[in-house]
Amino acid sequence: MTDLGDFGDFNAGSGADSGDRDDDVGGSDGSTGTPSSAGGSTGTDGGTTDEFEPTPVEPRGEDVGIGAICVSQGLRVAEDGDETTLRAYVTRGNRSSIRIGSYLLAPYPDGETLFCRITGLEYAQQYHADDATEIHARRAMRSDGVDEADYKFVAELEPVAVLYDDDGELKRRMTDRVPKPQTVIRQADDTAEIKTGLKMPDDGVFLGHLSVGGEKVRTAASPPTIDYRLKDDYEAGDPLVYRHTLIAGGTGSGKTHGAKNILRQYLAEDRTYPMDDGREVRPAVVQFDPQDEYAQMHDDNPDLDDEFARRLEREGIAYGGHEDTTAFVPKVGSASYAAGHHRARQVEFTIPFSMVYDNPWLVAGSGLNDNQYGALVSVLLPRFRKQYGEDGTYEEFTTFLDDPALREELDESGRVHEATFDAVRRRVLGFGHVFDQDARPITDLVHEFVRPGGLTVVPTYHINDSRATETIVLAVSSLLIDQKLSNDPFYDRIKETPLVLGMDEAHNFLTDADSVQAGKVISKFTEAAKQGRKERLGLFLITQDPQDIHDAVFKQINTTVVLNLGDEDAIKSVNIPSNLESKVPYMEKGQMVVYSPDNSEPVELIGLSKCLTRHGRD
Repeated sequence: MTDLGDFGDFNAGSGADSGDRDDDVGGSDGSTGTPSSAGGSTGTDGGTTDEFEPTPVEPRGEDVGIGAICVSQGLRVAEDGDETTLRAYVTRGNRSSIRIGSYLLAPYPDGETLFCRITGLEYAQQYHADDATEIHARRAMRSDGVDEADYKFVAELEPVAVLYDDDGELKRRMTDRVPKPQTVIRQADDTAEIKTGLKMPDDGVFLGHLSVGGEKVRTAASPPTIDYRLKDDYEAGDPLVYRHTLIAGGTGSGKTHGAKNILRQYLAEDRTYPMDDGREVRPAVVQFDPQDEYAQMHDDNPDLDDEFARRLEREGIAYGGHEDTTAFVPKVGSASYAAGHHRARQVEFTIPFSMVYDNPWLVAGSGLNDNQYGALVSVLLPRFRKQYGEDGTYEEFTTFLDDPALREELDESGRVHEATFDAVRRRVLGFGHVFDQDARPITDLVHEFVRPGGLTVVPTYHINDSRATETIVLAVSSLLIDQKLSNDPFYDRIKETPLVLGMDEAHNFLTDADSVQAGKVISKFTEAAKQGRKERLGLFLITQDPQDIHDAVFKQINTTVVLNLGDEDAIKSVNIPSNLESKVPYMEKGQMVVYSPDNSEPVELIGLSKCLTRHGRD
């Protein structure tokens, strides 16, 4: 059997019998028997060879766009996306630059334009041939490239919107018409067309730059990137900060880096919100910080060079350390707080036991059933309050419960069974290092704690007791929420200041649980999420386990920012479209998916490569 390589040495004009063949067909004068063609050339021996002038198949002119709408498998636009058939043939020179997720434009004859997205790419046979053969495979193995002329390259398109001009303003509407066959398509490279097609606002809080497949979308404008922002005014509804935000990402995904960059925008000097009395007030940001990272926002990032800063200024992005940053450090037992990694001001505070009167579940961290919780709320706390007054301490409360005469009296009167009394007493013990410590009560520091334009960070990294941490975070957040939602607030400073309430590791505090106090916490935050718009209260939740956040709170989140997540349950819980969901496990640090129905179509972004404030420990 001959080797395939023999074909490479074959020459139709060579061989021992070529001369005999020429003699057979030649005349007596030595000329060939075949007349020379008009396009023939004369050989060195005076004869002519039959060569035909090649006919060009390329059309004259210059290509516009990357291909054209084709109808080989149908051309249909329907209300049901599954019934839509929209495909485009991509010419050879453009195939290497096409990616799934890229945005394309297909014009209509009357000036309107179909804005669409690539959802699939396919090589199809150009001719009826079987390329699954030994010869085709060996030929491919010995060649340097692929002859794409043998194949069709087809892109499947998803219609997103129809763009049209309305008195000089570019607008969008739902897809309601089909493009013509052979319509030339081109890549969307105009910022206005892309932003309008994706329903992205021009102004607002900066999140990142639009990307496809991990690469930033480039335009012909300057800067060439497309900024993604959250609506932050009342022209088209409430600012999205008051519709609440969730940032979900695994360890090392860049969620803290990204969260700092977003919070820095809310602290910009020119960012204000109108109040009912007509005042324009800067928001206060309160951030609960279990890893002690956000107080660094007081300091500049030394890695942020002048060139990067100029780029930020051109795009209107606030950057640099925020001077009005204060770390309010909870005093818990003998735990000490070390702050060598930031230069923010520090203020110690404690939780007064008087806060338990309004939030009795704070002192029931070990879990009480309905009967026990009822005894605490309806009998024991009111009796203690009446006896010791508003300033009663936790130590006095435990002494109060140690009174055997009280236990006997309540049991004999039928108000609290002795077993229930004992259970309550056991479960409220163990908070001696949390309440009434040697520091100023948080209730005396409200004016400093909530500051228009100020960042308040509550670090809990130095607290080793998770039960104490939960009590402190929930006590302070409940104080803020209760005052925000109250029609007769005791602290006008809280009520009259726009507030962004940030909570890192939110799954630890807003998780689904069967205990009474967990239900109280969830109901409180759910109510805060529902009424946040009218009270100018925005929740800013950060988590690596979004599946653990209670569904009642999750349903109130309008803006979901998803970074890399490896857990399948976590990915499913964030409820992003399936085409973006599949990308989440493979996203690099800083890549994110943003799902905000009231702001834009679901999109993929790349965050800033550098943190706008100090980040990371030396």
